[in-house]
Amino acid sequence: MFFFSTNKRSPEVDFKTATILGQAPDRGLYFPERIPVLPTEFLTKLKSLSKEEIAFQVIHPYVGNTIPEVELRRIVDATVNFDFPLVRVTENCYALELFHGPTLAFKDVGARFMSRCLGFFSKGRERGVTVLVATSGDTGGAVANGFDSVPGVRVVILYPKGKVSPVQEWQLTTGGENISALEVNGDFDDCQRLVKQAFSDELLREQIFLTSANSINVARWLPQQFYYFFALQQWPHDEAPVFCVPSGNFGNIGAGLLAHRSGLPVSHFLAACNANDTVPRYFQTGGYQPHASIATISNAMDVSDPSNFVRIQEMMGHDDKMLKENLSAVSITDDETRDTIRKVYIDTGYLLDPHGAVGWMALNQWLSDHPGQRGIFLETAHPVKFPEAVESATGKALELPYSIADLANQPKRKRNMDASYDALKEILLNEGDR
Repeated sequence: MFFFSTNKRSPEVDFKTATILGQAPDRGLYFPERIPVLPTEFLTKLKSLSKEEIAFQVIHPYVGNTIPEVELRRIVDATVNFDFPLVRVTENCYALELFHGPTLAFKDVGARFMSRCLGFFSKGRERGVTVLVATSGDTGGAVANGFDSVPGVRVVILYPKGKVSPVQEWQLTTGGENISALEVNGDFDDCQRLVKQAFSDELLREQIFLTSANSINVARWLPQQFYYFFALQQWPHDEAPVFCVPSGNFGNIGAGLLAHRSGLPVSHFLAACNANDTVPRYFQTGGYQPHASIATISNAMDVSDPSNFVRIQEMMGHDDKMLKENLSAVSITDDETRDTIRKVYIDTGYLLDPHGAVGWMALNQWLSDHPGQRGIFLETAHPVKFPEAVESATGKALELPYSIADLANQPKRKRNMDASYDALKEILLNEGDR
């Protein structure tokens, strides 16, 4: 399997090279030359297979011979060694809980898979690798955990000051010695802009070896397909479900669409956005016009210019008709999110985090307009990561899991910086390749 750049101005590369580079030299995102179609036998036996076998069969065509099968199976086994339960909340609405990993967020799968792949590819390299990542909340914690103490790899994480939750910041700033957390005076789009600028700086990349751990990296993006297969493995109905995905940078829902193109039966995809509504507006007007990102209580989705939307367009052949046949997008306000957390807790006893609440409301709007359908929304983070929003909506005090409570007792290791590329470059040159 080879990967081409969405900008079409860089050579095709294999999975190993795409993982190590992160972003293509022409600043495009790597995309597979073909989408593998899974055997019918695999899909019919889905319910009887282990999570590990499902994940291996899904990812193997993309990895090819860049990682030996025995090693790839070991990587996959370590990536999915926790639960992904599908929980019935109402008669027609199910939650796929993706927060049972070590950092209580769906990003754990991609971060664990990528860190292990990069660790394998880094063996024997004379030059260390610097992983540079921007986060709006959950990515940074998952990356810090996944790459903690990986030999030959240093991680530099940029996050917006005052725009991540306390739990997210603990996870970002209490990693090992190879993890550096940079608190940026700006928003997530500023962080992402600085990361993109670093990757386009050829002089910098001659001095240090940079790669990305955002979902622009294929090793972070592709394993997110696993969620959708795990959901269908547990789905108790004959008809294909609607999937509603809380969407910020559109990597997760892009992976779901990729799984669907590989043969997974899905009725429709719904991107649930917060006030950062660039994609919903695109569906309404045909114009892609990002604005300055807006801070919301579902902060991991505070992305106005989602990088991965170009992959979805590539998947659909840049055909808007095909895009709209497979995907819809809606925007949910903070007030609606709070009301949803409160109402669902009172009515069902199910506790939503703000991102899951956005997904719940968008899905139930869809189901109301499409009687007879059933759907799954992705509950992407544990409610405890957003105590202020959840506790104020429900009146319920949240108890910290032991793993999080322990982090709260550790000193934060972070450095504040302005949203300046010169400041980032100085830090990378002084610390990023040691």
